[in-house]
Amino acid sequence: MQLLCGSFKLDLSRPKVMGIVNVTPDSFSDGGRYDTFSSAIEHAYQLIEDGADMLDIGGESTRPGAAEVGEQEELDRVLPVIEGLRGISVPISIDTWKPVVMRAAIKAGASMVNDVNALQADGALQAVAATEGAVCLMHKQGTPQSMQQQPDYRDVVSEVADFLKQRVAVAEQAGIARDRIVIDPGFGFGKTLAHNLDLLRELQGFSALGVPVLAGLSRKSMLGAVTGRDVNERLAASVAAAMLAVQRGAAIVRVHDVRETVDALKIINAVNEG
Repeated sequence: MQLLCGSFKLDLSRPKVMGIVNVTPDSFSDGGRYDTFSSAIEHAYQLIEDGADMLDIGGESTRPGAAEVGEQEELDRVLPVIEGLRGISVPISIDTWKPVVMRAAIKAGASMVNDVNALQADGALQAVAATEGAVCLMHKQGTPQSMQQQPDYRDVVSEVADFLKQRVAVAEQAGIARDRIVIDPGFGFGKTLAHNLDLLRELQGFSALGVPVLAGLSRKSMLGAVTGRDVNERLAASVAAAMLAVQRGAAIVRVHDVRETVDALKIINAVNEG
């Protein structure tokens, strides 16, 4: 399976690692660490050196309870970083739900949109369809401001799968080819610990939708709930969760700890291909 990201063609016969670059003051794990141009650029190059296959750059935190950021502020955060990374050896993804930011980021050099809102905002479908970039369609219940208050499902796995199937169909109808689409069940986005564990347990079933699956579990509160560890003490849990996701069919894992995840994947690949 291939993923077309603008001029990049990602071979997904082996799982790929997406490194996180949060240009934000308030992200749940690394907020404020890379919110200047120089620190974000340095971090991005370090992630590439550590083995990242792609970078995901975000200017608005979507952690539970996060405040919404205005368009101009988000643009001011991410565009200089994307422009500063123009010409790097891996695709850049812009983590946003705003069509204005999508269009500007792609013009600046991004070749993928990672949208927690699954292109449901007015103009979002058109913003991606008008390009050759890829898109990740994510499921969430509620908004970042309220999503963890009372998540509720009859059957979380089937409801998330049905939503993503519908969004893939809508994206295709808008002119976004299937080989440009990725799906993400949205761990931690309007889900309890039990919901998240059910989704990870049954992740293999999402591959039946016929597009690559991205899993974003890195340092999330579900790992803290299981281990009792604070957010910056979840390295081992994050790597374990990423490997479980890969074993259940995830084609891309979105992580903070790239080097350790890449090393773990090397062991998985050596065993599987030996």
